[in-house]
Amino acid sequence: MSPVLSIGRSEAVQLGRINIVAVAILIASVVIGAGLSAVLSSPIPLIVMLPIGAVAMQSPRVAKQWERGVVLRLGRYVGLRGPGLFWIIPFIDTVSSWIDQRTITTSFAAEQTLTSDTVPVNVDAVLFWMVHDAQKAALEVQDYSQAVSWAAQTALRDIIGRTALADLLRGREQIESELQHLIDQRSNPWGVTVSSVEMRDVVIPLALQDAMSREAQASREKQARIILGQAEMEIAHSFQEAAKSYQENPTALHLRAMNMLYEG
Repeated sequence: MSPVLSIGRSEAVQLGRINIVAVAILIASVVIGAGLSAVLSSPIPLIVMLPIGAVAMQSPRVAKQWERGVVLRLGRYVGLRGPGLFWIIPFIDTVSSWIDQRTITTSFAAEQTLTSDTVPVNVDAVLFWMVHDAQKAALEVQDYSQAVSWAAQTALRDIIGRTALADLLRGREQIESELQHLIDQRSNPWGVTVSSVEMRDVVIPLALQDAMSREAQASREKQARIILGQAEMEIAHSFQEAAKSYQENPTALHLRAMNMLYEG
């Protein structure tokens, strides 16, 4: 499954992050070169300042408030930079990746996974996570967002495989808690922490849905018959007690008979 955010871009893409400071340096170099060329009546200053400006404009970089730039010097990690404006040495320092430290949502699913009672189910879930250690996220794993996505998917399959269908349908909160703990345990070495996991949907085969519906209907009918039988027993017991009272009091029986005749 594709992660929500793409991290670990190539250096060519990083060079495409042109900022206003870099543009200003290039423009200033061109203006200075053009001015010197006009004063000296020679194009050499402009020719010299143009490549100097092109090289110098590679030095300033701007990281957004939620970003950290991973700086490598001749391939060796030297630190994180940002947020805001920072400077690097052109052709010696490179910004290998930009780490997003906001909360990220990743959708993942387990399709046709067997539960412990061999029922195939499709489960969709959403993972909320964030990078708490940008250095580990940049150095310990190649693509941490993709790794988190795969870790979440395999963890979900693992938990479904050892959970019965009834527990899967009824105990979502417990399963979400177990899933969060398992994913967090796998992703912590990458500098990633899991905030929460929410299961969106559990889909079972249509034939099984029909069978469960008939089972629920039969259970409700059984309960209704039990309640009706208990009511009949209570009514019969009341009639029995009333008969004893009428047996000892003929007048009451006569009055009851007249009342029944009137009601009829």
